[in-house]
Amino acid sequence: MKLTVLGTGTVAPSARRAAPAYWVEAGPVRLLLDCGAGTLLRATAHGVPWHAVTHIALTHFHIDHWGELPHFLFALKHGTEPARSAGLDLLGPNGLRARLEALAEGYGAWVLGEDLGYPLRIREVAPGAGIDLGGGVTLEACKTPHTDESLAYAVRHREVRLVYTGDTGPSAALAEWARGCDLLVAECSLPADRAIPLHLTPEQAGTLAQAAGARRLVLTHFYPPVEAVDPAEVAAGVFDGDVVAAADGDVFTIEA
Repeated sequence: MKLTVLGTGTVAPSARRAAPAYWVEAGPVRLLLDCGAGTLLRATAHGVPWHAVTHIALTHFHIDHWGELPHFLFALKHGTEPARSAGLDLLGPNGLRARLEALAEGYGAWVLGEDLGYPLRIREVAPGAGIDLGGGVTLEACKTPHTDESLAYAVRHREVRLVYTGDTGPSAALAEWARGCDLLVAECSLPADRAIPLHLTPEQAGTLAQAAGARRLVLTHFYPPVEAVDPAEVAAGVFDGDVVAAADGDVFTIEA
């Protein structure tokens, strides 16, 4: 399995960090986790074949996590040569279809798949679900304490499991669900002196990874105040495994 980090930032504008987006290659699956502002720019800059996407999975509906989705869908219709014909699976929490229907009022019915030129299959994902993405790849979902609908996702292929927290506050249930993962991509929004219940600090991200027994921790989703500390160094104070603070464009290969 291969992970390319496209966006390590937040809704706060940054010259170095796009909004959340993560490209996962596993077997025949090309999965985009979240689709924030800057996704397509980063994908083209780092040589990611965005036009070959097979699945998009959204963690929740804060604008920095899905704001570029209409652009992405439109680019697959008008920005590829030859024109795309392969279907696309769009996954997200409860409320996904209702939000797309609202967007269609402004953008047009193509947001719902009408006249895109390729089939768009929309599926709402419930916490605890396990979804077959094809080729022996599965997507698992876990509720997180952030918004009413927020989900974390795990991608499993053979013996390898990648967990992406999305946005979350501290959660023993999430740690248990993520137990034994090979790579934990965890949000790390704010330093300890700015901590809030709905996001993680570096210490809390490290604690989550330690409780989960993760083999490796990749920190992401940095608001500007957390850049004043070394998030990886702080997290390493409570996590025994390898830890890195991700940058846009970083690539991680995950092996069993």
